[in-house]
Amino acid sequence: MSTKRTRSGAERPLAPGDRVIVASRDEILATLDDGACLDGMPLMPQMLELCGSSQVVDNLADKTCDTINGSGALRLHRTVHLDGVRCDGRAYGGCQAGCLIFWKEAWLKPPGSQPDSHADVPSGDDSRVNENTRASRDEEDARFRCQATELVRASEPLAWYAPGQYWRDWRTNRASLPSLLRAACFFLFRQSLKLGAWRLQVNLFNRWQRLWGGEPFPYRQGQLPKTPSESLDLQPGEVVRVKSHDAILATLDKRNRNRGLAFDAEMVKFCNGLFRVQERVTRIINEQTGVMMEFGTPGIILENVFCTSQVSTRRLFCPRKIHHYWREIWLERVDAPQ
Repeated sequence: MSTKRTRSGAERPLAPGDRVIVASRDEILATLDDGACLDGMPLMPQMLELCGSSQVVDNLADKTCDTINGSGALRLHRTVHLDGVRCDGRAYGGCQAGCLIFWKEAWLKPPGSQPDSHADVPSGDDSRVNENTRASRDEEDARFRCQATELVRASEPLAWYAPGQYWRDWRTNRASLPSLLRAACFFLFRQSLKLGAWRLQVNLFNRWQRLWGGEPFPYRQGQLPKTPSESLDLQPGEVVRVKSHDAILATLDKRNRNRGLAFDAEMVKFCNGLFRVQERVTRIINEQTGVMMEFGTPGIILENVFCTSQVSTRRLFCPRKIHHYWREIWLERVDAPQ
């Protein structure tokens, strides 16, 4: 069955801050193909629980990072993220990744809209949404299928140098002009490092950053052959300080990993900051394989700490807001501030 209905091309595309109503169950199901997808994007069971609710558009999800093939960025159309609406993992084996959900504009309506009484919903569509949370209907196949695992099928490649995306970042997704200029300057600086004098250039960069309180150069590597661990038994609600970049580097191997968990350049900006623990993470779905991965050492998610893609390679200003995972050895417990 092919996709039946999409949001009219004549309608104004949604924008951050717009208030919308999640369409009715029948209206949403009428847009789906046999794989419970619209334009390749799966509908997830928990999304139907929000039918009829009023939501606010957080950002235009016209691009996202390719966490499957690592190609950089991917282009999507007529897709948004809603403010604070993340996957709870209930239909996916208790996955704790907490991904922002992708919403096709055809699944959303302007406030005050009336339900579409002509929505054509094939029988069994509701159950098919639940069945398609697995990559196979074979009960022994433990691979999951969610929006994150299907992103490549729901999108198209996007070259990092395509100028239109940065116009949309500024014009529609509220990226500030200074942030765009900083990203451009940092890109040019990284290109200059290829000419030589790496250490001198990085030292000058860090001195300049200290003058106005900016972050140090984020692309530095650890050197350990074997990485240490530390257990703080942190619990949700506790306040922690992220250690300095130098202190964290002292716990990393040459791939910038501690016990297999990567410390990303986007995490450097949070060093020395105070944050509250949101969750201890022990299991997430591998987006490449759909297999559930169990953490031997729990990772920590901090409240309101996520990737902003401002220094990333080939995927600048991705609006996906992926949670960072922190090792407890990168954190230190502090008394809650007043």
